[in-house]
Amino acid sequence: MGNLDFLQARGISRRDFMKLMAATTAALGLPEVLAPQAAKAVEAAMEKPPVIWLHGMECTGCSESLLATLNPSIESLVLDTLSIRYHETIMAASGHVAEQAYQDTLDEKFVLVVEGSVPASEATDSYCMVGGKPFRETVLEAAAKAQAVIAVGSCATDGAGIPGACEIKPIGVRELLQKHNIATPVINLPCCPVKPNTLIGTIVYYLTFSAVPELDEQARPLIYYGKLLHDNCPRRGQFEAGNFLSDWNDPAQKDYCLLLKGCKGPKTYTDCAQVWWNDNANFCINAGSPCSGCSESGFYGQFSPLYAKQENFSLPGLGQIHADTVGKVVGGATVVGLGAHLIATVASGRLKNNDSEQKKED
Repeated sequence: MGNLDFLQARGISRRDFMKLMAATTAALGLPEVLAPQAAKAVEAAMEKPPVIWLHGMECTGCSESLLATLNPSIESLVLDTLSIRYHETIMAASGHVAEQAYQDTLDEKFVLVVEGSVPASEATDSYCMVGGKPFRETVLEAAAKAQAVIAVGSCATDGAGIPGACEIKPIGVRELLQKHNIATPVINLPCCPVKPNTLIGTIVYYLTFSAVPELDEQARPLIYYGKLLHDNCPRRGQFEAGNFLSDWNDPAQKDYCLLLKGCKGPKTYTDCAQVWWNDNANFCINAGSPCSGCSESGFYGQFSPLYAKQENFSLPGLGQIHADTVGKVVGGATVVGLGAHLIATVASGRLKNNDSEQKKED
């Protein structure tokens, strides 16, 4: 069966397939003329490296997020086409048969996807065992032989997601490989859970160019994590006007800026405001919840309590600055990141006044 026949047999028309490839290349910031090349790469993916998908200390939310994507069905289009050989959630095999599939794939050229954090040392291996073997050892074994490693979700990228609350303090995949001098390239795709379009786009990029996309200092693709959420927030106009939500029950404040309620948007790099969740149905801030900073290193421990105002911000070249005094400290300096609108808002006293009014009401 040809690759196009393979897709059509799963109810995916050539037109739908090309529309998805065009949307994916656009999201990647690639020229429109590369859409056919990306489509060809994905169509030929059965001849490309197979995928081993490992689960560590996590909730399986990243897999669930991907598998729930519609229009067209991502599990039919991408997972089948990519020939995932080992994935504990979706594979039909179990027990020794499943583990043999993993072992057989190690002898091929494959891409490793890791979901979940990893125990940091042999002393804590017993907290995460898979198939009678320490998960940490499995990750090291597979990563050393993989062409590339994609860490999906905040647990795998930083180790400080929800499992970070455990007393054993698990770590992310990249840190583990660095400790053991394994040079396989690592692509970090944080968020809790990972966004399906981010994972799909990264895989398509890798298949198209046989290389990892341009990454930032946290090994995140700049195409998805290169801009502050705050810069594209739908409530930015309210921020500019100094309208900050202080009372959840006041209908007049429904669309106000959520900074006083713990929004981490001013220090979170993600494209959530441009590309929404659940097939572009919604995202946290639009649904009335402040950004929790789940795409950043240190989530969630360094960002909690999630609904408390963050008093300090890290500004490039200036370090940690208190929110109510940022205008005085920065003075006439040009600040990249939060931007001049934050300085203007705080310096004018609007943020401080709103906060004071909230305390009076409390």
